[in-house]
Amino acid sequence: MTTTLTAEIDVDAPVDTVYNQWTQFESFPQFLGAVKSVQQIDDVRTRWSVSIGGKEEEFYADIVDQVPDSHVAWQSTDGAFHAGRVEFEPHGSETRVKLRMEWEPEGLIEKVGAALNIDEAQAKMDLERFKKFIEERGSETGSWRGEVHGAQETSPDL
Repeated sequence: MTTTLTAEIDVDAPVDTVYNQWTQFESFPQFLGAVKSVQQIDDVRTRWSVSIGGKEEEFYADIVDQVPDSHVAWQSTDGAFHAGRVEFEPHGSETRVKLRMEWEPEGLIEKVGAALNIDEAQAKMDLERFKKFIEERGSETGSWRGEVHGAQETSPDL
């Protein structure tokens, strides 16, 4: 059974700054609670180490669609199914960040977490930490401005 969660937040920063920070996957442990590490292997491939309900897991995920200042979508390539999409929309002087994730819960802890919407609450807290991270810094830690379509880079880093 696939579980879906959605969460959104308004960040007090321009869309390019917010998008640029999101492309810095190796910084995710600083604001995503379950993420222990992310290794950027190349422009589309990442290796994740996470802890969910005390259970350590590692998996690979590919960026399957990415357009600067618009969205980033990914999907796991091994292990349990996991996919998501984050969209960035200018909203006055702020940026609205919309997250949607889908996954197959494995084991009792993940199934209970999904049933009780604990995962959605965690996603909202993670977005709050992302908001605080970027607003307190006032700038992104880096950027990647290429495009990806069908898990293939289609434009050079600008």
